[in-house]
Amino acid sequence: MTNNAEDTPGRSARQHWLAVLAHAPRELLERHAAGLPEREFARLRAPELGLTMVRARIGNVGDRFNVGDATVTRCVVRHRGDDGRLAAGVGYVLGRDEARAEWIARLDALLQQPAHHDTLMREVVAPLEQATAKRRTAQAALTAGSRVSFDTLASEISP
Repeated sequence: MTNNAEDTPGRSARQHWLAVLAHAPRELLERHAAGLPEREFARLRAPELGLTMVRARIGNVGDRFNVGDATVTRCVVRHRGDDGRLAAGVGYVLGRDEARAEWIARLDALLQQPAHHDTLMREVVAPLEQATAKRRTAQAALTAGSRVSFDTLASEISP
């Protein structure tokens, strides 16, 4: 994906990496989070399940309406860096995946620490972003084969 935080007006770097982490494939996220030390994090809010209202617009331009509820999992952790700096990391994911929400929260907390930021952006966020882009491209190619272009269909109306 070439959509960096700098490319999207009003989007912070933290919003960017949180979006990348939330959309990352579970198995890759787990692999990157496996090496995180357990003892360096304190849970401020243990992983918990909840509901959020999903809203939509017809054609993305009309009035908003409620579509329904979606299950979400959230977690908040605190990390104290070697320099004494505290950072609170948050993790939100659609669905019921407590471990994944905690992995995201831990990575978010570490990404806020200057000592870890550049390394994690290079070794975790960038590969996860590439994997997500590759998955989306493959999915788009798969669905493109079944796309119908109504402009090219012959008219069935007799003159």
